[in-house]
Amino acid sequence: MLQIIQFTNLKDMDKVISKDALIEFLHTHLDRFRDDKLSIGKAIDYAFSRDAGRGGFVLLALQDDQPVGALVMNDTGMQDFIPENILVYIAVDAARRGGGIGKALITKAFELTKGNIALHVEYDNPAKRLYERLGFSSKYAEMRWQRS
Repeated sequence: MLQIIQFTNLKDMDKVISKDALIEFLHTHLDRFRDDKLSIGKAIDYAFSRDAGRGGFVLLALQDDQPVGALVMNDTGMQDFIPENILVYIAVDAARRGGGIGKALITKAFELTKGNIALHVEYDNPAKRLYERLGFSSKYAEMRWQRS
């Protein structure tokens, strides 16, 4: 049976999974769409921040007490012109993809957030179809300028 647990602080999360273990899970199962471990850690810290304009939560999916999926949601501190929430990371154990775990995590995130949600997804990411089925749409093409 799939169990999804919400965490809003590190103390509670540490009772189930350490921050380092969560970072390792996300880093491993984000595959080629992964960020470095430091960036993943920063997104988790941001989710647990109590500073004004910050916050969010982490969802952990467990089967037989083993992590099989995780999601990191950050509050943007904005509304109207930018969605209030950004789904920063979602990953499902590679061996369990296609079994509804990602859908269950996103559905739970919908229940827990107030306001709109944005996410960034590469055009060739197979999960893009799931996001579209769940109601996400492409409003803009994100473009980035990076300082050399």
